[in-house]
Amino acid sequence: MIASLRGTVQAVVGATVVLEVGGVGYAVLVTPDHASRLRVGTDAFLHTALIVRDDELSLCGFETREGLEVFDLLRGVSGVGPKSSLGVLAQLTPAQIAAAVAAEDDAAFRKVSGIGPKTAKLITISLQGKLSHLVTADGEGARPGPAVGGAQAETVTALIGLGFQERRAIETVEELAAASPEAGAAALLRLALAALGPSATTGSARR
Repeated sequence: MIASLRGTVQAVVGATVVLEVGGVGYAVLVTPDHASRLRVGTDAFLHTALIVRDDELSLCGFETREGLEVFDLLRGVSGVGPKSSLGVLAQLTPAQIAAAVAAEDDAAFRKVSGIGPKTAKLITISLQGKLSHLVTADGEGARPGPAVGGAQAETVTALIGLGFQERRAIETVEELAAASPEAGAAALLRLALAALGPSATTGSARR
């Protein structure tokens, strides 16, 4: 099992990076966004997943443990292979994926090439409860200010991760929490998405 690699970038071709480690060049599949930040001749560290098939071995690489964790969870969903899992991570950050799952918003996954409506819905169902710890793990400036706390803070962070403006997210969540004081984060998120409208989530693509 190759869990990680640290070495010198020898080449970047499309979404494949060749990383030289101890004189051996490893071809690693990454997301296009990740590949665009890698420079030939510089050192890089990748968390990796080794994909074993009858006719080939391949490596997929990630900048963070969260990325690797989400990748492994995604490819554990029926009908979602390594290519589709990388496709999801090419469009959404781990925090955005976690927020979409928490909100049962399969629209974010339907935008990924190769993932149809049934598979998108299956992703939100299969990953329920497995990604809640990642909702606040990504995105500089994604943490709400002191005006909200607890379930409200978690909901605001999830909304920001989905592309909503922070001020608008905070105001909406405060109003909903006042009207439904017993609502938890998942319930608040569903109410907020209904109030804000689905069109605003188009900003959830990876920045």
